[in-house]
Amino acid sequence: MAFDYHRLMHWHFPDVRHTYTEKDTMLYALSLGYCSDPLDTAELQFVYEKDLQAVPSMAVILGSPGAWMQHPDTGLDWLQVLHGEQYLTLHQPLPAAAAIIGRTRVTGITDKGAGKGALLACETRVSEQASGKLLATVEQVYFCRGHGGYSARGQPSDESVSKLPVMPSAPADIVCDLPTRLDMALLYRLSGDLNPLHAEPQLARSAGFPRPILHGLATFGVIGHALLKTCCHHEAARLQVLNARFSAPVFPGETIRTEIWRRGMHVFFRAHVVERNALVIDKGYALITP
Repeated sequence: MAFDYHRLMHWHFPDVRHTYTEKDTMLYALSLGYCSDPLDTAELQFVYEKDLQAVPSMAVILGSPGAWMQHPDTGLDWLQVLHGEQYLTLHQPLPAAAAIIGRTRVTGITDKGAGKGALLACETRVSEQASGKLLATVEQVYFCRGHGGYSARGQPSDESVSKLPVMPSAPADIVCDLPTRLDMALLYRLSGDLNPLHAEPQLARSAGFPRPILHGLATFGVIGHALLKTCCHHEAARLQVLNARFSAPVFPGETIRTEIWRRGMHVFFRAHVVERNALVIDKGYALITP
């Protein structure tokens, strides 16, 4: 089926009801390396039921519509779709356990031109089921290879759906190195993303990787960890916005180095893998309250 702008913009997403427990909250934090030092009492609050707090980046896995792009009626070649950018706005701190509803919609599609692909943006609003209180707005921008030039056939193309900042040119104010575990992808997938690309060596090789790669949203979570550690004094409620562009995959076991620029409440960042000097996150932006 051909790519159709109007079909995608009006794609029907059923409400996703998702109940998570304190155990789920602790597993998510552990899978990202929180409290890897068991004597680090500042991070114990994210992995221990006493005074448990949810890690802010956990919002990106709540109420997700799943692999909807694989439906044949989308007209998308899902094997050619890459997760390009991730945006997260926290309207209030996530409860340590809750029943939530995720409501998703497509918000824009941009034609980059023939041979250059198209960008597709989605938004999920995560609300507490009982009260209807909005907890978080989660947005993704996908790079759809092979669909560039679709507007030449008379279909609309929206203005750029990307909204990432220009990075500072000065040296970083803070540098934070966080190691990833060799089994991080296997742990992280237990939070919901069971894509076998992150588990099966043979499948990873068939996709062009020497071994299974880390989930992009796990890398995003590690960056959130770095910001909580260096800019928030581990106070989860202070991290209100976290946005970034994915540049390259991380392999479990590598060290993620986050370079951070502070401009009052506005924080800019990017991240490299130390062992390969590979840029994995670019044009990052966070809003952190005093």
